[in-house]
Amino acid sequence: MKQIEQRKSDHIEVTLKEKVVPDYDYWSDVRLVHRALPEVDMDAIDTSVTLFGKRLEMPLVVTAITGGFPLAKQINANLAEACAQAGVGLGVGSQRPAIENGDDGTYSVVKDFDVPLVIGNVGAPQLVRQRNHRAFTLEEVLKAQEIVGADIMAIHLNFLQEVVQPGGDVNASGCLEAIRALAGQGPCMVKETGAGISRETALMLKGTGIRGIDVSGVGGTSFAAVEMYRAERKDDRVAMALGRTFFDWGIPAPAAIIEADVGLELIASGGIDDGLRIAKGLALGADAAGCARAVLADAMESSAAVLGKIERMKAELKAAMFLTGCSSVRELRERRVIVSGRTADWLTASEE
Repeated sequence: MKQIEQRKSDHIEVTLKEKVVPDYDYWSDVRLVHRALPEVDMDAIDTSVTLFGKRLEMPLVVTAITGGFPLAKQINANLAEACAQAGVGLGVGSQRPAIENGDDGTYSVVKDFDVPLVIGNVGAPQLVRQRNHRAFTLEEVLKAQEIVGADIMAIHLNFLQEVVQPGGDVNASGCLEAIRALAGQGPCMVKETGAGISRETALMLKGTGIRGIDVSGVGGTSFAAVEMYRAERKDDRVAMALGRTFFDWGIPAPAAIIEADVGLELIASGGIDDGLRIAKGLALGADAAGCARAVLADAMESSAAVLGKIERMKAELKAAMFLTGCSSVRELRERRVIVSGRTADWLTASEE
């Protein structure tokens, strides 16, 4: 198995078997205000939204998980089939292997299903020259978009992971202009990978012409932790130390939603594992929520298991909407939210 294929296989195994989520639960800091008299017919609640011009039956995107190694084909097929049936969005994993080695079917399999919103994926580090590889051309990235039939390309920011990963791509110089260039070629968004988006970064990105941001804040999978466990297997002491030190580095997911709300379409992600957390993310200002690890084990089982998980999340979302007196997602986004704990501390400190 090639190095990049082995790394992607390791990511799946580590994410499922090891502790990769920070101890503190930032989502527990967020409370919706109960409405004792909802004045809403729960059966008439509408969970549908329009995201990046595509109608979704509920405000959910299964965000980038994997691709580029044998097991990924079945994972992505199960995800795509379930997302098509549920009417939610799907983002593929980094398409770097497909750009470098050609499509092996692990990405293009999503085109076998009628997913309402497909999001392609390329890393910002791959858009500029690194010490060990050239920059991808715009033509190569657009070809990757064609491989999955993506409605929009996500440019992922994973510099925390690259710092911990031995031999990681740590040249970020020129990434902003590269994002601007790609956004000039077609619909693009930017996605963090677990460390969140600050207001300063969101404002910088807004000027590039991208259409949206997936905040992916602290609270979900820590890729510093993932790389730490990989380093332990190789007895790489420096990478192990970096992973431990930066295990919970970043901006709390709920705070990142507020920080990154600069007028672009916004996806709340980073620890979203139930419908109540989807509701909290929407009430904080997001247009939709994103999850990955929450459905990974199901994706390795079957499309039915993934669909079952999504349907449970939808039921929880509808319950939260009913209990806050909301008949639509638009109304939920206008509801009052109570934020306390470390998340409130973060937001207060960031305003000073």
